[in-house]
Amino acid sequence: MKETVSTQKAPGAIGPYSQAIKANGMVFCSGQIPIDVATGEFVSDDVAEQTEQVLTNLSAVLEAAGANLGDVVKTTVFLADMADFAVMNEVYAKYFSENKPARATVQAARLPKDARVEIDCIAVV
Repeated sequence: MKETVSTQKAPGAIGPYSQAIKANGMVFCSGQIPIDVATGEFVSDDVAEQTEQVLTNLSAVLEAAGANLGDVVKTTVFLADMADFAVMNEVYAKYFSENKPARATVQAARLPKDARVEIDCIAVV
């Protein structure tokens, strides 16, 4: 059995997909980009600020699913430029200091709306 997860506290899907799906005690969150829901725009062009916003958005989706960042078991980080890895990683480490999920980080040729950071995750509920 699967359940669609949706919240207005994070940007809505920009296509035919869900913010997240709950299934069999797991939450599968779609990638979040650094859109501030209050403005509908990117929080800034700064990689650190974009990473903060992405993790804030992921937190909101997880909360709607009955989970939080402490429940995350796997993330995938997409960077527009791998040169931004250290900056992203410093912010990321603040959110996952206790519970360090498995992670893959890749450079993508182009991210939605030309974001510099996108992160998706899988969590337990």
